[in-house]
Amino acid sequence: MKISLLGTGDSPGTPILNCHCPTCEDARRKHWERKRFSVMVQNSDKTILIDTSPDLRRQLLDNGVEKVDAVIWTHCHFDHFGGFGEFYRVQNNVKVFSTPGIHDNISRYMGFLKYRPKEVELFEPFEIGGVKFTLFPVNHPPVEAVGVKIEWKNYKIVVSGDTNKNIPEKSISEMAKPHLFIVEALAPSGRFRKHMNAKEAMELSKRIEAKKAVLTHLGHFFPPHRVAIKQYPVGEDYQQFSFGEVSLNEFIGD
Repeated sequence: MKISLLGTGDSPGTPILNCHCPTCEDARRKHWERKRFSVMVQNSDKTILIDTSPDLRRQLLDNGVEKVDAVIWTHCHFDHFGGFGEFYRVQNNVKVFSTPGIHDNISRYMGFLKYRPKEVELFEPFEIGGVKFTLFPVNHPPVEAVGVKIEWKNYKIVVSGDTNKNIPEKSISEMAKPHLFIVEALAPSGRFRKHMNAKEAMELSKRIEAKKAVLTHLGHFFPPHRVAIKQYPVGEDYQQFSFGEVSLNEFIGD
């Protein structure tokens, strides 16, 4: 099984239009970016997306993906579902898994496109392509939002989803002891109503006893990757993690 970070940026991505901060200017000069958030899970010949970034077309082209077997939506914010329209005239009847409430919120934007909504309940596992997924609630006011637990063979990966640090205790138990924790961190520091900073994200990683954490949903508040990586375990667009090619207690990153 392979996990890919298709996009590691926050809602406007980096560089931000009309922003001339040092990070955004570095991105323009040196031709790098943080595209909007999406995680790709591939197992055998199946491809599953966790969220559909507004940058989805470029992400799929860059990664040579010609068919998506299923999508999981974590919440109704545009930077997490807006790219689903890229399936128009490309692929019909894509299966999309989420809670009834999240489906209801997003469906009002997707009337032009035929897809197959699959309603799933919180904490109830479901299988796609030989991989088991479980959705659990997180705290991203004012909307309903979920994180995702991924299980394959004896491996466990957790995607925090967009959340602040006030995650329900039952969800914390669901998240416990992952081999890989893909966790959102909007900025190195600061207080945010809907999100975590890097310190809070790493404290959460320690609390759930993650073997490895990688920060994503990064704003332009972080310096460029080559600088930020010296202090934080920041993710990078198209970074990949492979499972099943090494022993149970190890996995290949980058």
